[in-house]
Amino acid sequence: MAKPVVTQPVQATSDTRLGTVTPDAGEEQEKLSSRDFVSSLSRGLEILSSFSRTSRKMTLSEVAAETGMSRATARRFLLTLVKEGYVVTDGKLFDLTPKVLDLGFSVLSKIGIWDRARPFMERLSEQTGESCTAAILDGLDVVYVAGVQAHNIISVGITVGSRQSAFYTANGRVLLAAQPEENWDGIIANARLVPRTRHSVTNKAELRAVLSEVRDQGWALVDQELEEGLLSIAIPLKFRSGVLAGSINVAVPSIRATRETMIETYLPKLLETAEQIQLSLAH
Repeated sequence: MAKPVVTQPVQATSDTRLGTVTPDAGEEQEKLSSRDFVSSLSRGLEILSSFSRTSRKMTLSEVAAETGMSRATARRFLLTLVKEGYVVTDGKLFDLTPKVLDLGFSVLSKIGIWDRARPFMERLSEQTGESCTAAILDGLDVVYVAGVQAHNIISVGITVGSRQSAFYTANGRVLLAAQPEENWDGIIANARLVPRTRHSVTNKAELRAVLSEVRDQGWALVDQELEEGLLSIAIPLKFRSGVLAGSINVAVPSIRATRETMIETYLPKLLETAEQIQLSLAH
């Protein structure tokens, strides 16, 4: 698997069909002239992305600060998005509407593997009594493409189509570790290691060591790095050809599990589930 390491950082982009991160295609980038670039569309997309990054309602001033736009510019884009039905406002706070999901669900619905995977994920959730999710890599984020929420007093809820930083999720670390090694320098160089909890990895050298360990063992365990009191274990999910499709995980509140029980109890069930999904893809 080891290949010559690229010494210069590369910007990461994604192929969500395969769950991979690849270097930017420089040739294609060069073909895009200034006449082809629509700055207003780019700014509108940046407005939408700012809500995904913050995961909260924002005032006009907050949107302007998050995107680096002036208040006047941000206001025009926000009001346009309100008119088109992608954003709603109460006069002070702005928030995304469910219509935004239409932009992504049409793509996710075409990935048939997740339709096949869901019954097996439901069975896994029933066996463990815990929530199970599946994710793909989009740049340096994970996007959740399937999920089964356990019916417990304390449970982990994930919305299909939502995203998280790949660096602090078990799903994300499995997918990042599966990338060609020549991409690792670029991935780590572009990593924004903003700690989510006191347990979060904040050092890029440590992150590289974590990814190496995940690659070697074939699974990732995140212990309260994304959220206090939450453990998660994930493995890659592959097509029968061996091509990476995404990842699946089980998330468990820390009051019901330890690192040891995640590995001894949940990991074998995850591996069995992944094998069953892979076998089902042949039919």
